[in-house]
Amino acid sequence: MRKAFKPKIVTSNHLLDGDAIYLTGTGVWSRRFADAQVFEAKDEADEALAGADAQRDVHVGAYLADAELDRDGTPKPAHFRERFRATGPSVYPHGKQAEA
Repeated sequence: MRKAFKPKIVTSNHLLDGDAIYLTGTGVWSRRFADAQVFEAKDEADEALAGADAQRDVHVGAYLADAELDRDGTPKPAHFRERFRATGPSVYPHGKQAEA
C-alpha cells in the first residue's frame, strides 16, 4: 500500500548567511516558514524543487519538507527538525529567537 502524500514546502539555506529560507508562491525566497507555498501533490512539489534548483546563486541544499496547515491555512513545520530550523540557531537569543 502506498503512503498518502503529505503536504510539502521547498526549503533551503541562504547561500551567503546560511539562514533557513522557504520558497513562496511567487517564486521568491522568504525567511518566514509561514510565507512558504504548500504543495498538496507530489508532482507539483517535485516540479517546484526542480525549479528552485535553477536559483543556485541564492541558496544551497534545497529539499522538500513536510508541512501542516493551521486552521487559517498558514503552513507550519510538521517535524521537529523544521521547527528548529524555522526558529534559527539556539546558541543565543537574537533574530528569530527574540521574536518568539
